[in-house]
Parts: sequence; structure tokens; C-alpha cells
Amino acid sequence: MTIQIRPVDPDRQPDFFGDVTGVDLRETLSDSDIAAIEAGMDRFAVLRFRDQPINDAQQLAFSRRFGPLETATGDIIQGADRRLPMEVNDISNVDKDEQVLARDNRKRLFSLGNMLWHSDSSFKATPARYSLLSARRIPGHGGNTEFADMRAAWDALDQDTRDLVRPLVCDHSQIFSRGVLGFTDFTDEERVRWAAVPQRLVRRHPVTGRLSLYLASHAGAIHGWPVPEARMLLRDLTEHATQARFVVAHEWRVADLLMWDNRVTMHRARRYPADQVRDLHRTTIEDVAPTLAQGM
Repeated sequence: MTIQIRPVDPDRQPDFFGDVTGVDLRETLSDSDIAAIEAGMDRFAVLRFRDQPINDAQQLAFSRRFGPLETATGDIIQGADRRLPMEVNDISNVDKDEQVLARDNRKRLFSLGNMLWHSDSSFKATPARYSLLSARRIPGHGGNTEFADMRAAWDALDQDTRDLVRPLVCDHSQIFSRGVLGFTDFTDEERVRWAAVPQRLVRRHPVTGRLSLYLASHAGAIHGWPVPEARMLLRDLTEHATQARFVVAHEWRVADLLMWDNRVTMHRARRYPADQVRDLHRTTIEDVAPTLAQGM
């Protein structure tokens, strides 16, 4: 098979969200196949692989071809209560006994933060490069994932705003993003683990050279700014970046795998029935260094 990557919506967004064909992720891919996928990521930022009925071991093997994997320290469930390996983030509403979580379950309430616009692991000192999300079980309706192109959002800013935001550094933490929803039920250990980390507000892609906004619901402060003013600017930028013209919505099928570049996108999950199973498994590739250590 030969890998081909085509835009999902060539008229509206020819360089955002690509469809990948000619690949079976259960097999070991050649170096040239991996290079083709990376080139597709550089162009499209989000890739869709349909009909990939993989298990965790196969997903991990494919993911490792793109770099070191994160461990799932961002999940609120740790230790013996986890249902998945530590290198797989549990993006689901079920417990380790495969039962749907109660509406007021702590894990479920924490996971509602995934419905806010965010970039994976921006709350880690070295954030995420790629995320790979595999759909194992999906609800009867709802639960789509939306993606925003932060490169296009940067391109559409006026010059005064570009000059204002380009040098800024933000503090990111899951404590802040969950606090937006009123979730404050954190242990002392979690507050230490998710202490705020600094990230650039504007990033340059190391291959294409394109600039993009680096936003997330995890961002709650800007260095040197009063907090209310900082949050107002971050809200304005997020509203700008998530206009319909920059956004694509993916409607999940079982065995879909989505792969995206967290450096140049934001995403969010959408609502779905609380009593239906939504079970997706995410592997996450670390970036090369903290954003402050990367070139502008």
C-alpha cells in the first residue's frame, strides 16, 4: 500500500485536517511511511486514519515511531485505580470495572475540562508534540472533537495585536482550567504535581517556520500583567482563534485514530449522553524542550 493524504475539505481548508489512506496501523511501518506521515502533520496539523481497529500495544508501537512518549501524569486517576497503562491517557467515562461513571464521580467531573479548548499537556514544563487518539467505543450521538487551526488564527491577527502578544509568556495549569468549571477538589499532591509552568504565547514551527498562537484553557496568567487583564486578553484571543472559519469538527466512528500537532492546534470534546460509553485511548509524544528553550 502507498500512503496518500488528502484534505478533508479542500475548498474551505486545503491545508488543515488531512485524511490518510493506504496504511494499516497494526503493521510495522517503514521509515519512509513515517516520514510521509510527519510531512502530512507539518502541512495539515491534524490527520485522520479511518478503520484502524488497533489495541493499546499496537497504538504504543506506532506512537513510539514519532518520539518519546509522555506518561499519563495529567490523568486524575493514578496507581492501582487506573484501567490503562501509564503511557496511555484514559479519555473515557468508565471505571476500571468498565462501568459508566456516576454523574457526580470525581474523575468524570475533572474530565469535563476536556470540553474546554486546550492543547494537550501545555500544563507540563515540556508540553506535548503530537497526540494520537483511538476510538474504541463511542456514544450513540454527540462526543465529537473539534480542532482549531492556531496558525490561521495567528495569520488573521492585526499587526498591533501580533506586536502585543508575540513576546508574552503565560502560566499554564490544570488547576486553573478545572477551576473555570468550578472544580476545585484537588489534593495537596495534585496541587504540587500541577503547579503552574511557563509557556510562550506565540510559537514558531521548527519545520515550516510558521508562527501560531499557543493557547489553552490551562493558561491563567501572563507574566508581568495583572491577572484580570491577562485573562481578558486570553479570552479575546481564544474567541478569535475558535471562529468557525478556523475550526473543523470530527464525528467519531469506532476504530478511527486521530493524530494532531499540539504546537499549532487547540481542540475540545463536545457533549454526549452521560449514561452512554465514550472510550478513547490517547498516546502523547513529548516535545523536544520547554517552549521558552525553543527558538522564536
